[in-house]
Amino acid sequence: MSHIEVNSLSLSFGHGPAANQVLDRVSFDVAAGESFGLVGESGSGKTTVLRCLAGQYHHWRGQLHIGGKPLTGKLDRERCRQVQMVFQDPYGSLHPRQTVYTALAEPLRIHGIDHEPERIDAILDKVGLNTDFRFRYPHQLSGGQRQRVAIARALILQPRILLLDEPTSALDVSVQAEILNLLQSLRERDGLTYLMVSHDLGVVAHLCDRLAVMQQGRIVECLTVDALCNDGARDPYTRMLVASSRSHTPDGAVAEPA
Repeated sequence: MSHIEVNSLSLSFGHGPAANQVLDRVSFDVAAGESFGLVGESGSGKTTVLRCLAGQYHHWRGQLHIGGKPLTGKLDRERCRQVQMVFQDPYGSLHPRQTVYTALAEPLRIHGIDHEPERIDAILDKVGLNTDFRFRYPHQLSGGQRQRVAIARALILQPRILLLDEPTSALDVSVQAEILNLLQSLRERDGLTYLMVSHDLGVVAHLCDRLAVMQQGRIVECLTVDALCNDGARDPYTRMLVASSRSHTPDGAVAEPA
């Protein structure tokens, strides 16, 4: 099972009066095979939620469950196999001195998985890259190609859940829709569960089924994408985000990637 449960997740940095509470009793659930969005302005805490689930932060309070199993602060191999993350900046998340082949082979070697060349060729094909890309370096790739490699690296261990941290915001507008369509087809084909962070309501409307709106470390509203696009938001902050998104489109709709 690949469903996600987040209950009363709280996280602070610092101690005593100087402590900065970044998350305050965040709760939501993501069904197996669902694509769920976390939206809000910068600093709202949405990426911090992903980092807690990915095991990058350990001192959170509350309950996190993956597939019904409780998570602890300790990161183990099973969790790494089941949950993988795609970062915002594909150039920053790939080692500049490692070839595509090395980047994709590393997770396989860490987990002792054999048939390395065949698996790498297969995952490159899955993300729309041919085998000629195996021995290229990140600087020899376009932004869209680098993000495809980052997605391939996340998928090569065959996880059931992808944590997507603004996966298109560092890309040119012309390739954003290509990456979103790739992610959508991968989810439909393999039954993946997505938890995606974005500040762009159009991206969320394109890829997600439901979303939670975050402000200052709290969830102010959960709603479906249909409700979002059809004036179903009730919280004033959510309505402000929708109005801001619509102000950037000629027809007043929630802006989706071209």
